[in-house]
Amino acid sequence: MGVYSEANMANVQVVATTPRFERQCETGPPAGRCRAVIENIIPSVDGGRFAAKSSVGETIPVSADAFADGHSQIRVAIKHRVGQVSEWHLAEMSPVINDRWAGEFEVYECGIHEFAIIAWVDHFGTWQRDLKKRIAANEVETIDLLVGSGHVGDAASASEGEVARRLQSFVSLLQSDRRGEAIEAAIGAELTQLMRQHAPRRFVTEQPGAKIRVDPVRGRFSSWYELFPRSASGDPSKAGTLRDVESRLDGIAAMGFDILYLPPIHPIGRQFRKGRNNSPTAEPDDLGSPWAIGAAEGGHDAIDPRLGTLADFESLVRSAAQRGMEIAMDLAFQCSPDHPYVREHPNWFIRRPDGSIQYAENPPKKYQDIYPLDFECEDWVALWNELLRVVLVWHGRGIRTFRVDNPHTKPFAFWEWLIAELMQRDPNVIFLAEAFTRPKVMNRLAKLGFTQSYTYFTWRNDPWNIRKYYTELTTPPVVDFFRPNSWPNTPDILPEYLQSGARAAFIVRIVLAATLSASYGVYGPVFELMESRPVRPGAEEYLDSEKYQARHWDLNAPHSLADQLKRLNRIRRDNPALQYDRSLQFHDPDDSSVVCYSKTHGENVILVVVNTDPFQTHWANIKLDLKVLNLRADQPYQMHDLLTDARYRWQGEWGIVKLEPGINPAHVFAVRRYARTEHDFDYFT
Repeated sequence: MGVYSEANMANVQVVATTPRFERQCETGPPAGRCRAVIENIIPSVDGGRFAAKSSVGETIPVSADAFADGHSQIRVAIKHRVGQVSEWHLAEMSPVINDRWAGEFEVYECGIHEFAIIAWVDHFGTWQRDLKKRIAANEVETIDLLVGSGHVGDAASASEGEVARRLQSFVSLLQSDRRGEAIEAAIGAELTQLMRQHAPRRFVTEQPGAKIRVDPVRGRFSSWYELFPRSASGDPSKAGTLRDVESRLDGIAAMGFDILYLPPIHPIGRQFRKGRNNSPTAEPDDLGSPWAIGAAEGGHDAIDPRLGTLADFESLVRSAAQRGMEIAMDLAFQCSPDHPYVREHPNWFIRRPDGSIQYAENPPKKYQDIYPLDFECEDWVALWNELLRVVLVWHGRGIRTFRVDNPHTKPFAFWEWLIAELMQRDPNVIFLAEAFTRPKVMNRLAKLGFTQSYTYFTWRNDPWNIRKYYTELTTPPVVDFFRPNSWPNTPDILPEYLQSGARAAFIVRIVLAATLSASYGVYGPVFELMESRPVRPGAEEYLDSEKYQARHWDLNAPHSLADQLKRLNRIRRDNPALQYDRSLQFHDPDDSSVVCYSKTHGENVILVVVNTDPFQTHWANIKLDLKVLNLRADQPYQMHDLLTDARYRWQGEWGIVKLEPGINPAHVFAVRRYARTEHDFDYFT
């Protein structure tokens, strides 16, 4: 797409059309010869305006309505390819019910994939179906076999080599006087298969489906750990550096996290710098907020000298990669009053009537240390290109994962363009949208290209709200474009549920986050060490927040949740069911404080039961949907609690659990079906 200009602005709205395939319907009056109709394709995001999401190795489920006039049978298929230059591949679809068809295809390469549904009248299949009826009624006539020989002859004429020879032999048989042998061959498996593969597809109706954006696996399945570099020092007398972060990598990797997210590491402005606990007046040694970006040392492409050098950063990225981890950068497109942009591009900011630059506000809150960029300025083209340059700088330094701060406060068209530019250069890049805003705005950002999105999980604490919200996120149409990333807390949000400081509350929230969503994150040592002090009663901000000062953490404290996080991440890695979102299904406990749900992937079945009351023990009878769990009512099955390694033998649709906050407020069960060996020994698969 290249550098942006007003001349190519309209390109943002262009939707590519799918090329024709084989012999298509004509336009104008003769189009009546294309008798198949295709409607209601899923997935299709806003009628194909946006790409649906998938990841490498996934199977894309596709469905559509397809039918034709009269009583003729039709055949329906998916054609799909990577980009616009590779060959088309076909995947047959099967009838489901009421003219609904379903099929699937697998994707193995990052980038944009295309698919379309094609349908055509199956003349041979229609003839064969009617012939079977005539056979049952003992009413087969010679002319019926001759009609069939015509269909087979058409296929023979369109084929070559051995296929053509074999089809021609069936033509001869159907035209012969060997009536019984001809009837048997006409409905036999060999001819049926040959005709399915080689019969001409005439007057094919085609309906384009959605584009499919295929992301790397970490776009679908990832475990995030957030860490402030300046709080990474092991020496309480010193603020941390990037080298200190590098020394923490082994511990973070040992807990099973694969993405380490760093808040902004750029120089921090000095004008209007915030003091501790968001004080409007800073003391001389206060560090300021990392989101007040820019100072004399540089802007968005620079590193705060107090954290280290570019060489330190590149060493951190390499060391993370050696441990199978990614470093996620924060993209916060806003500036401190000291940012070089303020001096070099003053027209990129909003001026108030008194000539001063408008600082950020969320009345009654004021953020005098931050200047928003004006995306409606006359020089918007240069602004867009500069921000693209910044992202490309960090991509060139090895960053393929970006967490974007407040994307809902920047134009939608800007994000669609910028993400497309990065994806064109490197389809392995992923973007996480930190947009705690209205649902439709969050959905639009996801449609525009954000790989993952923060969610309302932080405030969904009771079973009814959890069930309602995650059912919405994991069913069409939302599941086709929105990938949730669940966080129990963030540097901005200490939810009331965690403010009690109850250990069970933290365990409940992390089990839910790690199992409801294929991607989740934790706010590092703050969650690990169960920090729960609000800045004041009724507030969601932390007391002594890392946003405004360095903190020092005793990672060896006996109350640390590191072991629980390690176990949960190992469970997630070992169980493919927890690495996807679409299979989430809720089950029915008889206790309003208990939530129960399952995920499945092939033979892997996980059932999670959680007591959301962090203070009281609850017993619950759970009515399971055995069909969802792929179980039979007349056979026992084993429930293996992966959190405690305890095993239980259940049978039928009802199970009972005891959930004690002080001991085990949650179960993560691997469900194993009962089987019997030839020697009559019981075991579980």
